[in-house]
Amino acid sequence: MNPFVYILLAVPPLVALARVKRIYPHKPAVFLLAVPAILALALMAVPALFGGLLVLDGALAALAVADLLTLPRRTQFSVERQVQRAASLKKPHPVVLTIVSRSRQTQTVWIRDGVPPPHLAEPQEILVRLKPRSRATLRYALRAGGRGAFTIPAVHLRVRSLLGLWQRYLDYTVESQIHVYPDMKQLAEYGILARTNRLSLVGVRRTRKIGQDNEFERLRDFTRDDNYKHIDWRSTARRSRLTVKDFQANQSQRIIFLIDCGRMMANEAAGLSLLDHALNAMLMLSYVALKQGDSVGLICFSDAIHSFVPPRGSMNQMNRLLHSVFDRFPRLVESRYDEAFVYLASRCRKRALVVLITNVIDEVNSAQIDRYLSSLTGKHLPLGVLLRDRQVFDAADNPDTSETAIYHAAAAAEVLIWRHQVLSDLASKGVLTLDLFPEELTAPLVNSYLNIKARHLL
Repeated sequence: MNPFVYILLAVPPLVALARVKRIYPHKPAVFLLAVPAILALALMAVPALFGGLLVLDGALAALAVADLLTLPRRTQFSVERQVQRAASLKKPHPVVLTIVSRSRQTQTVWIRDGVPPPHLAEPQEILVRLKPRSRATLRYALRAGGRGAFTIPAVHLRVRSLLGLWQRYLDYTVESQIHVYPDMKQLAEYGILARTNRLSLVGVRRTRKIGQDNEFERLRDFTRDDNYKHIDWRSTARRSRLTVKDFQANQSQRIIFLIDCGRMMANEAAGLSLLDHALNAMLMLSYVALKQGDSVGLICFSDAIHSFVPPRGSMNQMNRLLHSVFDRFPRLVESRYDEAFVYLASRCRKRALVVLITNVIDEVNSAQIDRYLSSLTGKHLPLGVLLRDRQVFDAADNPDTSETAIYHAAAAAEVLIWRHQVLSDLASKGVLTLDLFPEELTAPLVNSYLNIKARHLL
């Protein structure tokens, strides 16, 4: 009989096993089948081997069927997942998987959690050897690749037969919904560094106060940075050490963020969109401001107003801010600055620090930014935060002297000159400005706020 007939006879059962039971031949089975395949070629030279080859094929087929029966069944395993619902963007998020084996034999299991892209599991696959009637607790780090809500629908197991000739894929429905927020762990890091007086490690510098506030807070020991006019001489005489008065910083001031969610915030820098960088910086500054006793509000807009969080104090405001932005993504539409500033005027009548975070790429949107930010001068304190495009700056600084590179550098330099003029026009109209790379936004923005507080500009 032609050896290809055996192959054709074996194909339908293998296809049925794959489609119905998700059972596939493993690598040892492929190597084992190579032996009769090679011997089948020898029949052309020695036809007398046909009988022995039939016996060998029958023995291998019986061995394969016997090994197939040792494959673990679905009911022999159960899986549970433990994971916190809130995760931070691009930060490792711990996930715990518990695998229970009811088999009477030791089983080797490959486990892969059903994390959908663009999110990643580190490691993607875990190998565990389960003893009879035992359980194993496995841990991996989930790294969220995008904000918003997503579901991990199932856990996938791969098991093999006793001799390793077959492998089976098992799916267990274990749904877990996770909400990915902007980077929240930076807030905890800031709190730790603030308590240990090490904020300089994250780029936040100590700002010396200009003048003084009116409300007395406490007495403390004199330090070199203190103004000698603040020394309380009666307390100094009583305590026999230099003692100064501390005054409370002005509280109950307001910060309103205007976050552009239009097409100009869709570009990426350091693996995150400009909008993600803006939201991370906004949350950090909100945390600092709320700790200072100020009120924080938020307006997200593009071609319409997407979300509005009225300015309030207390740390509960952080939850409102987080829930309003965790599923907000840049839209490929033109931003309506006119609607955003009209909405601001109708909702926020008291004086506030208005922080607009956006990107400038052409004269049309720069003219709108100039017009509406400068209109706030006097009633509010406007701060325009314009995000840089690193490719443009790198092109202008390119040391390559080739003809193409020179043309690129000249075009980039022209863009930078125009951008500098935009910033100068804003500053001449009383608008505070920050011109920063997106990935370096957080610390300078916090420093700018602290400087405003120290100079009593609000």
